[in-house]
Amino acid sequence: MLSKNRISQIRKLHARKFRDESGLFPVEGYKSVEMLCSSDFVVEEIFATENAMTDNATWLAPLSPTLITADEMSRISTMQTPPELLAIAKQRTDTQNIPDNEPLLVLDHISDPGNLGTIVRTADWFDIRHIVCSPDCVEFYNPKVIQATMGSFAHVQVHKRELVPFLQKAGNRHILGTFLNGSNLNEFAFQNNDIVVIGNESNGISAEVAQVVTHRITIPTAAQGRETAESLNAGIAAAVVMYKWRS
Repeated sequence: MLSKNRISQIRKLHARKFRDESGLFPVEGYKSVEMLCSSDFVVEEIFATENAMTDNATWLAPLSPTLITADEMSRISTMQTPPELLAIAKQRTDTQNIPDNEPLLVLDHISDPGNLGTIVRTADWFDIRHIVCSPDCVEFYNPKVIQATMGSFAHVQVHKRELVPFLQKAGNRHILGTFLNGSNLNEFAFQNNDIVVIGNESNGISAEVAQVVTHRITIPTAAQGRETAESLNAGIAAAVVMYKWRS
């Protein structure tokens, strides 16, 4: 049984203030917790219901999870439908070097947690292992972001940098930005170590970052001769570009 104080401590991690102060974050659900436990994240504690203990005994039992009731799980979970598994893990320290010989995705003020989570999940699928976020992007350890990655948060390193000075040090790498008036995506010859910038959901790439973009690209619409959507969702646009880039 969890004490009221322990429940309160875990619930505090629902708020960014306490995630920042503690350096911890919650991970919920079978797939996400399993992928967390097979990654280089440090896992502080795992909470499991009786069903979870029974269904996942092979890999879960050696980790010595804390058995809790479904009611206790609902009290510590951030989800409307509480999961059977919840883990508390330490945040990574953002000190790792970012390779200059690998594909790199850069996100300029992505504000929607679902979009960031989807982009991380898609990057994992296309073997893009590093993402750089501007300081005003939604927090990577936001529970909605972690949930939307479906476990891919464990495979992709997400860094936070001031974008303009970071991109100015890119050397001779292509810095591609997605714009409505760019060159056709299908006609661009991608290189493995290109940098691709995806802009804010409403305003696109900021004027400051646009100045350091070396190649403007656009995803052409198939709807010719009629009005169509003004733009694509940021997560969808990132997925289309990553598919073309990595294929």
